[in-house]
Amino acid sequence: MPTPDITARSERNSDRTRRAILEAAFQEIYRNGFQGMRLDDVVAATGLTKGALYHHFPNKQALGYAVVDEIIRDIIQQAWLEPLASDPNPLAVIIHFIGHMETLMGGDIVTLGCPMNNLAQEMSPLDEGFRTRLDLLYQEWRGSIQAALERSQQAGVIRADVDCSKTATFVLAALSGCVGAAKNAQSSEQLQICGSGLIDYLESLRPA
Repeated sequence: MPTPDITARSERNSDRTRRAILEAAFQEIYRNGFQGMRLDDVVAATGLTKGALYHHFPNKQALGYAVVDEIIRDIIQQAWLEPLASDPNPLAVIIHFIGHMETLMGGDIVTLGCPMNNLAQEMSPLDEGFRTRLDLLYQEWRGSIQAALERSQQAGVIRADVDCSKTATFVLAALSGCVGAAKNAQSSEQLQICGSGLIDYLESLRPA
């Protein structure tokens, strides 16, 4: 029987292999869309064999689902959910992110757009598995913004009459629209102008 150390190393290697496949698949999907992603390109990007890919993911669809569940969710978790949950001034976190999207998310957000929104636009009408996964992630993202606004409201940072649920929905939709407009224009300036307008709206929520 394998020793515990050998078994642990094997599991770590397997986890690293799986993660490498997911990250390569994410990059392919981000650049070419899920339908444009070729498994041969994913294999080539990792330097692995196709057998190694199929050991972890039985088909392209399962790989795409895992990209949503693990890679895209991690991006939202690190960029939004964790900062909003931990910062004592969550409204400032939202404003800071909107004002520094390109710096925080990288220049690809202008040239390629939002990976989550891209995938939702492409696959939600075509595949229920993608639609439900992305919808749950959007709900979690929207919920984190709502909770942050409610905490700001309780602290007196925003007005008591603000409907935090509606505002969270609007902010997330507006944010997606800003990124989409910048992608279409291939313009950092467009992203900054749109983001500035959204920040002005958020600032208007403060008490007079």
